Amino acid sequence: MSQPQLKSSPLNELCSALPSLPMRLREVGQFVAANDYDATTRSMRDLAAAAGADPASFTRLAKALGYSGWDGLRAALTEARRPAQPSPFSGRTKGRRQGPNSNVSLVADKLEAEAAGLARISSGAVAGAAKALDAAQRIWIAGFRSCRSVAELLNYQLRLFRPDTVQLVGGSGPEDLDLGAFRAGDAVIVIGFTPYSTASVLSARAAHRSGARLIAITDMVAAPMAEGADHLLLFEAAASPGFFPSLTGAIAIAAVAGRGHVRAGWRRLEAAPRRDRSPPRGNVTICC
Repeated sequence: MSQPQLKSSPLNELCSALPSLPMRLREVGQFVAANDYDATTRSMRDLAAAAGADPASFTRLAKALGYSGWDGLRAALTEARRPAQPSPFSGRTKGRRQGPNSNVSLVADKLEAEAAGLARISSGAVAGAAKALDAAQRIWIAGFRSCRSVAELLNYQLRLFRPDTVQLVGGSGPEDLDLGAFRAGDAVIVIGFTPYSTASVLSARAAHRSGARLIAITDMVAAPMAEGADHLLLFEAAASPGFFPSLTGAIAIAAVAGRGHVRAGWRRLEAAPRRDRSPPRGNVTICC
C-alpha cells in the first residue's frame, strides 16, 4: 500500500517556484520568503512599502502560486508557522479513567503535571524581567482571551506602587490607541499561548517598532510574540492532562515578577525622605 504524500509547506512551494516567476514577482517572492513572519502579521500595504513594490504584486504572486489571492497565501503561511497540536483539545485527556476514584486520579495527575511544569520555569529569567519592569518609565500589559486574567493580576500588583505608569492594553479604550502610545523606555508585557491571538502579536510588533522593551510570557520559543523579545518567560500550557490548557505557570510568573517589582517599590519608599513617603494604594499584604 502506498504511503500518503505529505503536502509541501507554502514557504517551500514559494521557494521552488521562484526561478520560474517573472522578475518582479520573483523579487516580491524573495522578500516574502525572507520575511515570512512579517508576511503573517503585517498588512499587504505595509509589506509593499517595505519591499518597495506595488501592493497588487503580492496578489499576483499568490495567484501565481495557485491561491485565490494574498489572503489565501498569508493564511497558509500563518498556519504553517503554528505549532502542530498532538491532538484536538477534546483528546487531550490521558485516557478515560474508570472506577469510583477516577476523578481523584485525574486531579492528582493534574497537580503532579502542574508542579513539574512550575519547577521548569527559569527563576533567573523572571528575576531579569522584574528588573526591567523596575527600570521602565511606563509598563503596558497585553493579555487577551483567557490570558486577560493573568494580565489583570499583573496590572493589580504593579499599580500598587505605580498607579500612573501601568496600564492594560485595551483596558480603557481601543487597543490600537494604546499600541500607538508605546515609546522607547517603556516595557511591554505580552502574554499568550497557542493558538495565539492576533491582538497579542500586534502588541509585540508595536513594541518592536516603538523601541520599548518586550517581555513575552508564552508557551514556546517559537511563539510569534516571542520573536525579538528582550525577556522570554516560558510556561507549560499543554502539559496538563486536563481538557483546557493550563495557565498555572503564567499566573506563577506574573505573581513572582509582580512581587519582585513591589519589593523594589518598598525599597524606594524606605529610601525616600520621611516627608516624601506616602502609603501605596491598595492592600499590599494581600498581594504579597
